Amino acid sequence: MKEKTIDYVLRATWISIAKMYNEEAGKEGSTMATGFALLSIDPEKGTPSTSLGPKMGMEATSLSRTLKTMEEKGLIVRKKNPVDGRSVLIHLTDFGKEMRDYSKKVVLTFDEAVKKEIPAEDLEKFHEVAYKIMELIASKKIYNQ
Repeated sequence: MKEKTIDYVLRATWISIAKMYNEEAGKEGSTMATGFALLSIDPEKGTPSTSLGPKMGMEATSLSRTLKTMEEKGLIVRKKNPVDGRSVLIHLTDFGKEMRDYSKKVVLTFDEAVKKEIPAEDLEKFHEVAYKIMELIASKKIYNQ
């Protein structure tokens, strides 16, 4: 392709970021998916398991596998929801909170590195464009038949 499509640039960028995050997570015996899950769980109140999938953009089977691994590694515990006994809350263990802090540091380090290299006005425009693309997709205007 002479010119890269928007899709290509977004996908290639995200693949690079995911690879970088997985390399960092691997240093602590973890993965990007685990780090993302740790950051998505409320460290004080816990988070309903049913809200994690949509929050993270993960399919139920992938999320179940990730949560099972996290439970086996001692990062999380599942507890009945005191408000609704039919649902389960995912809580971080002390080790899970430590790893959450590590994941947060990794994300913020990346964020700061990008902010140092790219002018604020360019990043602002990037955010505007990204949100506009998400709105366009959410509105179903692209492939409505």
